[in-house]
Amino acid sequence: MAIKRLLIANRGEIALRIHRAAHEMGIETVAVHSTADAEAMHVRLADHAVCIGPPAARDSYLNVAAIISAAEITHADAIHPGYGFLSENAQFAEIVEAHNITWIGPKPEHIRTMGDKVEAKRTAGKLGLPLVPGSDGAVSDPVEGARIAEAIGYPVIIKAASGGGGRGMKVCESPDQLDTLIKQAGNEAKAAFGDDTVYIEKYLGNPRHIEFQVFGDGNGNAIHLGERDCSLQRRHQKVLEEAPSPVISADERARMGGIVARAMADMGYRGAGTIEFLWEGGEFYFIEMNTRLQVEHPVTEAITGVDLVREQIRIAEGKPLSVRQEDIEFKGHAIECRINAEDPFTFTPSPGLVTNYHAAGGMHVRVDSGLYAGYRIPPYYDSMIAKLIVYGRTREGCIMRLRRALEEMVVEGVKTSIPLHRRLLSEPDFLNGDYSIKWLEDWLAEDATG
Repeated sequence: MAIKRLLIANRGEIALRIHRAAHEMGIETVAVHSTADAEAMHVRLADHAVCIGPPAARDSYLNVAAIISAAEITHADAIHPGYGFLSENAQFAEIVEAHNITWIGPKPEHIRTMGDKVEAKRTAGKLGLPLVPGSDGAVSDPVEGARIAEAIGYPVIIKAASGGGGRGMKVCESPDQLDTLIKQAGNEAKAAFGDDTVYIEKYLGNPRHIEFQVFGDGNGNAIHLGERDCSLQRRHQKVLEEAPSPVISADERARMGGIVARAMADMGYRGAGTIEFLWEGGEFYFIEMNTRLQVEHPVTEAITGVDLVREQIRIAEGKPLSVRQEDIEFKGHAIECRINAEDPFTFTPSPGLVTNYHAAGGMHVRVDSGLYAGYRIPPYYDSMIAKLIVYGRTREGCIMRLRRALEEMVVEGVKTSIPLHRRLLSEPDFLNGDYSIKWLEDWLAEDATG
């Protein structure tokens, strides 16, 4: 069924990204927005706009009834959730479909399965994905926890079965800490996600975060579009991503990509998804699957030439994948900088009025942002205000172009993370591709005490 009018259940740069893809396909767009976002760029550019509530996300972007009502009064025949907010809410997907509105995303049952980390790990194992050694499921009994930890060896990490962002995670170095940390992790998880279920895994000492982009048509056909290296993180939040990874060979990419694509085909997966791994010593270990578009999807688009949002919409319309695995060519290198409205080194949020704005430009430079001079960044949402994506024929050329683009980028009136990115691009470890998920926090700590 051809989609004619698409409601975008999100805000900011991702709402703009979806709007642009839809318009290029001849599809009208509906923007929903809180009162705080009345002057946002995605609202200005959309064909139709509906205010769905006050600034707090729970009263607007998480308000399912308001979003469905907006779709009905504007006669939208599809909803795209973007990322964050309701994008991985299986119940929302079911409600959308129950109202005979096309859901641009995976099947609700797959969202539900992969949203529960214990069930996701169990499913991944059945699909043949390599796992981090650990418990087969939830751990509530201290004696059972001690047995598992002893079997896999300390240190171990205790993780919340629901949620993410580092909450409900505790690293345990020795048996005498285990009982206390299991309780702490469970309490944190209960407070943050309403679920105190936790599980135990082997704690890897110095891994990288490598994720594979996958796409399925829902009918048993699936492909992969290579990997992204997302190891530069602070408090489990990604700061910079690149594709391909500096440490993954073409043979490893083909081998692991084949494994994840077959897994998604066997699952009957529909739409875009990302399978995340920890990588250490040449081995991959599954950690989770995100059943949605990722913030960092543009680096994959840059090296493959595939428009992932357009592909999402096509799949939702019931069309087959537009490319076969043998059609995918990985060319060059791409890096994305997440630009946040925050102090570049204390990371304190810095909402407010943008007094001057100039986006970087030039060959192979892309800026995904809803910023403009005179826009007031609201304090109610995530601090990311732009993504700067640069492509080069080589990693070295990409870094040189990114340096130039960061020098050109101007955002005045608020503090941003641009100075942090400029400094990162001069660090020998980054230039050599020699970093792990712990590197950025260690570097920041040294800088603070230095």
